[in-house]
Amino acid sequence: MRKSIFAKVFSLVLAITIVVPAFGGVAAQDAPATVVDIVVNSEDHNTLETAVVAAGLVEALSNPDAEFTVFAPVDAAFADLPSIVVEAALANTDLLTSLLTYHVVEGRILSGDIAEGCTDVETLNGATITVCNDMGNVTVNSATVTAADLEAGNGVVHVIDRVIIPPVELPAVDPSTISGPIITAGSSTVAPLTTAVAQRWQDAGGVDVPTVDSIGTGAGFERFCEALESDISNASRPIRDSEIETCVANGRVPLEIRVGTDALAVTVSAENDFVDNLTLEQLAAIFSGQVETWADVNPDWPDEEILLYSPGTDSGTFDYFVEAVLDENADALLNANPELSENDDVLVEGVSGSPFAIGYFGYAYYIENTDILHIVDIEGVTPSAANVDNGSYPLARPLFIYTTAEIMAEKPQVAAFVAFYLNNLDEALAEVGYFPANADDENVAKLSWLIATGNIG
Repeated sequence: MRKSIFAKVFSLVLAITIVVPAFGGVAAQDAPATVVDIVVNSEDHNTLETAVVAAGLVEALSNPDAEFTVFAPVDAAFADLPSIVVEAALANTDLLTSLLTYHVVEGRILSGDIAEGCTDVETLNGATITVCNDMGNVTVNSATVTAADLEAGNGVVHVIDRVIIPPVELPAVDPSTISGPIITAGSSTVAPLTTAVAQRWQDAGGVDVPTVDSIGTGAGFERFCEALESDISNASRPIRDSEIETCVANGRVPLEIRVGTDALAVTVSAENDFVDNLTLEQLAAIFSGQVETWADVNPDWPDEEILLYSPGTDSGTFDYFVEAVLDENADALLNANPELSENDDVLVEGVSGSPFAIGYFGYAYYIENTDILHIVDIEGVTPSAANVDNGSYPLARPLFIYTTAEIMAEKPQVAAFVAFYLNNLDEALAEVGYFPANADDENVAKLSWLIATGNIG
């Protein structure tokens, strides 16, 4: 009975997202009698309606004597989940139950009942969620409440902008019992993190030390998807549709694993005593060649030529910078004639060598060279753990590794290394200077591993 009820709750959570647009003009006297009525009134989400019927929760949540608070992700939030998670959830009642009941709390909790600060609340899943109220802005774990207090006779719905994921544990891995080559290649930004994990693998008795080739995200995907020469592709940007198509055409279905967050570091030489902060507009002007001297940026600064340093075009860092700063205009950057290199150490050397140079690369390379580099605030915000976590630093970006279920099945050592990677992430991230992803993203990564390795059918 517990499984059936919880599966129904999951379907309800899904179905509730259907009616979000309709709630703005609903008067109090028109409130649905039960939360189930919200589902009945839905018209635009056939998949969610099908899930409600399949789960059979309508009767359980129509009880007028029971009350529920539902944190309901919008439909787009479910679309953002990896397909492997969605497909597994639809095929596995236990998994479906775990995911969806994590969005449901017994009792009616209105937004006005949520005290300032953060509170842990137990869900029907049995695990707790963290509900925070920051001057009226309510979050649930990493999700934001976008529409609050949608009341029914037996409960209330709060709409959230992402799916929250209950805690996931992976099996412990003993590297001393595992042998076989593990080949990784790709992003120079992710390379220090993967190297740190590989060192921990070796320190724990790993027979074969994983190889880490720092060749850039784009080149890494070529090696992974076209040449089929690597087991894991390190990436500082998400894989592109064209790269996925190449992978699939060659028999590889990429599995995305989020491993952390980088605060892209815009740096100048430690000898530069005039640049402490730049706006995104100024940064775009500098790296598109719209300005030639520092005095062109700010008349109080030296009338000296700006020397530009940038990762090369195979770099995911280049791709990210072009998208985030230059409105996807790569030609503007290339026409500014920066010094390009896929090797971040070369960029560090170039930037540190002149008080009039500026460059950008992963935060880990700044942390390694704080004695010769000065980091620049962007829009008045310093890259830091707190500012990455609260979303205020404008150049924070996700970091990934990619593998496939097939590779992990054929090479158990790769599956073991990925699990070891995820189990040791916090320590490795702290060591190299990157920042953790939020708990929901970390749990999505762990859940994806469990599904891909057959630990959840």
